Amino acid sequence: MTTTESKADRTAAGGRVLSAVLWILQVVVAGVFLMSAMGKFSNVEPARSTFEAIGFGDWFRVLVGVLEVAGAVALFVPRLAGLAGLAFVGLMAGATLTESFVSGGGVVMPLTTLVLCAVIAWGRRRSTARLWTVVTRR
Repeated sequence: MTTTESKADRTAAGGRVLSAVLWILQVVVAGVFLMSAMGKFSNVEPARSTFEAIGFGDWFRVLVGVLEVAGAVALFVPRLAGLAGLAFVGLMAGATLTESFVSGGGVVMPLTTLVLCAVIAWGRRRSTARLWTVVTRR
């Protein structure tokens, strides 16, 4: 066995570990967003008061819940997982700003979720690039 082969073996093993870690993160984040969506659909606190403070009405609360469910499902589709992570980064940036400046709530949970979504988006960036190639036919 040459040194090159052992490096290739280590790289392949590292790729498998990274993929497993990303799948675990995707399951956890999907669970967080599904639970969050259920709170929005049932109009319980803190969803009720947060969306009242935003001032867009119930339609916006329901829309965010639908986006959370759609994104959670997309995290389980390998071709869409990176794009879902990227979309959730945007959603959680908005949530963090809303918590900071509108509702006055804590930002630890939305920031933590934002970081986890960014890790998923980065880790699945190749699948997002492949999807972009298919969509744009380049």
